[in-house]
Amino acid sequence: MPDQPSHKPPGPAAGEAPEELRADARRNRERVLDAAREVFAARGVDAPMSAVARRAGVGVATLYRRFPTRSALVTAAFEDQLAVCASAFEEAMADPNPGHGLYTLLEKVCTALVTDHGFETVFMAGFPEALDYDRERACAEDRLAHLVQRARDAGQLREDFAPADIPLLLLAVSGLAAQPPETALPAARRLLTYLFQSFQAHPPSRPAPLPPAPPLDLSGLHGPVSVRAATVRP
Repeated sequence: MPDQPSHKPPGPAAGEAPEELRADARRNRERVLDAAREVFAARGVDAPMSAVARRAGVGVATLYRRFPTRSALVTAAFEDQLAVCASAFEEAMADPNPGHGLYTLLEKVCTALVTDHGFETVFMAGFPEALDYDRERACAEDRLAHLVQRARDAGQLREDFAPADIPLLLLAVSGLAAQPPETALPAARRLLTYLFQSFQAHPPSRPAPLPPAPPLDLSGLHGPVSVRAATVRP
């Protein structure tokens, strides 16, 4: 039978000091949060809570005692990434130079996408505490559209630039996340610089130098494919 929740708070076991119990509880909490980040990054934030519990090596009842709702678990697991998302949008909206604000937002997002898989889960899924996917995705899209319109109105973006070009850019950058950080980060910065120069309404005749080229060659295109193929052979 599954464990039934108790109405009495657990008391200290014999020989265990309160400090030891608190330390053990903190370790268990961090283990659950580590498991949640891994499961949600791999399977999405709607992955079963039981999968998180199994990954953490705890019972489902224990998981729910610590995090009574999925919202509470997701928010705790991705607290840092949620804060980065919120501050990046706020700073971009407050920048008096619309083009600079949009570029700075994209630079922060692109950097985080290739260095923090949890951020990719947060930003691409578009969930905050409420976990209302449709509402929050619509809110993020509205803010991006507003940033794009400000830059277009200021004559900084070409007229045919569309908000849909931003997800296109981010999907291209997120594909670099499989590369080592020393490759992925300079590649993301160089790609963003290339593309943002093409977004401009009046690109300079002599644009600023690009960031250094990443250590990439064509062999990197075939490595992941061969690995996947090897895993499905009998």
